[in-house]
Amino acid sequence: MTDQTERLSSADRSYVAFVEVAWQRHIRLAMLLTGDRWRAEELLQDSLVKVYERWRRLSRLDDPHAYLRRALVNNNTSGWRRSRRENLVGEVPDRAAPAGDLDPDADVLRRALMSLPARQRAVVVLRHYEDLTEREVARVLGCTLGTVKSQNARALDKLRHLLDKPTYQVSR
Repeated sequence: MTDQTERLSSADRSYVAFVEVAWQRHIRLAMLLTGDRWRAEELLQDSLVKVYERWRRLSRLDDPHAYLRRALVNNNTSGWRRSRRENLVGEVPDRAAPAGDLDPDADVLRRALMSLPARQRAVVVLRHYEDLTEREVARVLGCTLGTVKSQNARALDKLRHLLDKPTYQVSR
């Protein structure tokens, strides 16, 4: 342990340990929700701040990761709503591609996922990437089981349709 870590309270030390695990576990979820590495990191950081603000209560829960997952989905939805009210700029600034770009098949799937409405994308990511049950997805999103089932079915139909199109195919 470093001197800095030794000076932390036990609650803060448990939070630091949680973040070390949570970052690796949830960064891919954030990337799938946002479609962008930079926004995903920002989303995860903002969500982890909200978790920290409630950490003393959350650390007693069986699974604080479930709370973080819900925070990621809710914060992403809030950010999406805010961005609709933001002013767009004439030119997008250049940005270097992150090291270790995704393979072409993953990029195709990511683009297809990003074409889904935010709610459908959240259902697909939570259900199929996070491997939550339909009931767990409904609880995370605060909706009914029927809504999860219908949104999942619509999203999968759209993904099948999009991934069958030649414009989404990977050139080999």
